[in-house]
Amino acid sequence: MINKYQRLLKNDQDDGHFWPSFTDLLTAVLLCFVLIFIIMMVIKSFQIEEMEKTIDQIMGVRVNLIEDLQEEFDESTVGVEVDEDTGALIFNTDILYEFDEANLKQEGFAFLDEFVPTYLEVLLEGGYEDYISEIIVEGHADREGGYLYNLELSQERAFSVAEHILSERFPEQDVQQPLIDKLTVNGRSNTDERTDEAGNYNAKDSRRVEFKFRLKDEEILEQTRGLLGGN
Repeated sequence: MINKYQRLLKNDQDDGHFWPSFTDLLTAVLLCFVLIFIIMMVIKSFQIEEMEKTIDQIMGVRVNLIEDLQEEFDESTVGVEVDEDTGALIFNTDILYEFDEANLKQEGFAFLDEFVPTYLEVLLEGGYEDYISEIIVEGHADREGGYLYNLELSQERAFSVAEHILSERFPEQDVQQPLIDKLTVNGRSNTDERTDEAGNYNAKDSRRVEFKFRLKDEEILEQTRGLLGGN
């Protein structure tokens, strides 16, 4: 009988040793998780700080570049509009083509010979070249003729612009290779129509060609803004 009580007492003592040890283990594991969480928050804080710096840098470049384009073209005689939000340079296709045509007029050749070198001088020689990932020539059309017809027309018009700029007859051939490295040519059909001051559809202004730029790292800006907005 005594031996039986001794065994029970021993088991109780063993259990008493086990539970403090198990509690210590859980405490250690919990502390590890807390430490990992703190480290992750610190890393994320540094990442957010770097993202904010990246956004500020890119947006600063955009603002300065748009200001330089406005300074260069706002008083230009070639009839170019500078979008103050995007920096796109917009001109009516009447400068370049006959109605419903994609072949450049003689006046169109002369316009591009004057406009393009000035535009590329700002983008590629104004300290912005390292920030620019794309230079986009984009054709637009009005509603007349339907989507597919205008898609083809807008693409052909944008292509004819690029074809001339990269041809042997273009007077400033030294800009061609830097442009080739960044050039994209698009046609948008009638998907981006323009309106007048009253908000009414404007067919003439919808027929246009735009020169646009895209900055490097802009691809991650939206994701970055989303991340920052969630904090």
